[in-house]
Amino acid sequence: MIQIKNLSFEYSSGKSVLENINLEIKEGEVLSVIGKNGAGKSSLVRLIAGIMKPTKGQILVDTMNIQNKKTEKEIRKRLGIVFQNPENQILFPNVYDDLAFALKNLGLDKQEERIRNALRKVEMEEFINQDSYELSLGQKQRINIAGVLAVGPRYIILDEPTTMIDSEGKDKIHKIVRTLKKEGYTIIYVTNWMEEILLSDRILVLENQKIKTIFPKKNLFENINELEESHIKIPEILQIILALKKKNIELHLQEWTMEEMAKEIVRVCEI
Repeated sequence: MIQIKNLSFEYSSGKSVLENINLEIKEGEVLSVIGKNGAGKSSLVRLIAGIMKPTKGQILVDTMNIQNKKTEKEIRKRLGIVFQNPENQILFPNVYDDLAFALKNLGLDKQEERIRNALRKVEMEEFINQDSYELSLGQKQRINIAGVLAVGPRYIILDEPTTMIDSEGKDKIHKIVRTLKKEGYTIIYVTNWMEEILLSDRILVLENQKIKTIFPKKNLFENINELEESHIKIPEILQIILALKKKNIELHLQEWTMEEMAKEIVRVCEI
């Protein structure tokens, strides 16, 4: 579990970025973090990852304080982050060398086995000896995810990982997230895309550097205004479902994918 207690962060200039954040992220859940630009989404996950240090409050990863130097290495084994720009996280020209670098730094053994298993999870094992510069942005992002997985974490932070890649690349990332969710990983997903929000168990809305609300996905339609106010584009298919619900026509959704929603709309309309 990740526990965030009375967390605040401000720049040296005194500008506030986050104020009094209290949050528990349960093991095995997918939490979407949404909000307008400047709401503090990326700052929040960078604080959780230990990249930035809080001005006030504390963050505990499995009861370990991220500011404790003695447990820093252990936390890095348990929690990894993938950033928005796929090219910023790749350090070496060769895929194998890039993934091996973090493993060496953390003193982890069975490096080739770890690397192959991680690349297999993101369907990139055949690229193990490839030059990184030859890969597409989507492939590079999958390599970044593999680099995190190779360490063997419990918690994965995805900070708008599909913003810079094409639709095919997005679909592959979404498939990976669904698989990782089934395998029990805890995922914190910063996103502006409805397709990615639908992958989550809970949705956290940041506004004016504070938590405005947090709700389970099953209450998505009751909170559609929160999404719109966060500049989330509501696809037509969701608008149709919302209109049906307003007419007391219930749909039975299990996977919460766009495909399933379309099939359920067809089923209801045929009735």
